[in-house]
Amino acid sequence: MVRQGSTQPLEPFARIHVDEAKRLYDEGAMVIDVREPDEYVQGHVKGAILMPVDSVLARVDELPQGKVLLFICSQGVRSALACEMAAAMGYSNLYNIEEGTSTWIEKRYPSKTGMEP
Repeated sequence: MVRQGSTQPLEPFARIHVDEAKRLYDEGAMVIDVREPDEYVQGHVKGAILMPVDSVLARVDELPQGKVLLFICSQGVRSALACEMAAAMGYSNLYNIEEGTSTWIEKRYPSKTGMEP
């Protein structure tokens, strides 16, 4: 599918800012952090499931169907790739948090350190 007047295909996910992600988070959306473990332990969205982008396809069955899924990384690049992978595996309700984990933490939204979600 291509937008009118554009040669860019539509993405199978929405790009959102941290404030919109927080609203969806408060409504029960699942957060998937696709960074590496050493990044995750330094600070992550409280409750976020660690699923490094390289493991998304192998672990896609761990994602619930029919639930809003928020993908996050440090800058929105790896999380966009993870959204594409999830979409290719038949998932919908996918959101890429554009501003990344550091902005989430800077805004004092629920976060924690260590390996536990």
